[in-house]
Formats: sequence, C-alpha cells, structure tokens
Amino acid sequence: MFAGSYLLSIDDKGRLAIPTRFRQQLGDLYGPQIFITRSYETCIEIYPGSVFKQLADQIQEMEGDRRQVDLLKQVFIGNAVETEMDKQGRVLLPQILRRYARLDGRAVLVGQISRFDIWGEELWMQRFGDGAGMADGLAGAFALLKR
Repeated sequence: MFAGSYLLSIDDKGRLAIPTRFRQQLGDLYGPQIFITRSYETCIEIYPGSVFKQLADQIQEMEGDRRQVDLLKQVFIGNAVETEMDKQGRVLLPQILRRYARLDGRAVLVGQISRFDIWGEELWMQRFGDGAGMADGLAGAFALLKR
C-alpha cells in the first residue's frame, strides 16, 4: 500500500526520484514496470504496471455511455506512458504531462493506496496546504470510515 506524502525535486531533465519506501514496494510487489498518466485533477498519476493493466481492461469492458468510455480512453489511456525507474530510482515525467500538471521544480508525491499522485508544490499547497475550506468535505469523508 502506498501511503504518505513527500516533497521532492524534479531535475532539469524532468526526472523525479521515487522515495525509497515506494521503490521497494514497487519492486517487491509489482515489478519494475510503471505507467504514468494524466488525472482528472491537475496532477499526474503513477501506477504499477499490473494495476494499470487492470484499469485498462476495466475501461475496455465498460458498457453504457460510449462518450464517457471514449473520454476515459482518450485521456487516461491516451496520455499513458509505460516506463521503468532507472538505477537511482528516478522516473522521467513526460513533458506534456509535466506541463499539464504544472510541474516545474518542486513536487509533492502522495501515496494513494494502489498508485501515487504527483502534484506541483504550489497547486498542492493551494488545494490542501492548510486545510482551510476543506473542513466540511473532510468531515463527510471521515464519516464514511468505520473507525
């Protein structure tokens, strides 16, 4: 399970070093293959290969509103890049995805159980930084938990 948040740097070549803990989980549980794609939010999502393939299969078999399915294929699958980490645990974030997510220098990598998201630091701080304005939404979300 990927959990936790990390403030990281993106180098001049567009590479981001995956934190050691996530690297180990990827290697031990899923293998080296990962997929980087666009989110519906202004961020990038990174999936282990097997998790991404399950989602792609799910999209392929969806029934219902063809426009919604086509949109998922165009945005989620169409922006996906298959890659692996290098020996230093870095991944190259495609330029088009970096531009979309406004990633330039500093980023926040956030564990999301079976994937992790990469947000530009400024966007992350605007959205989640001090939690202001999220209290009602958070209270409702936490109420869903049986704890």
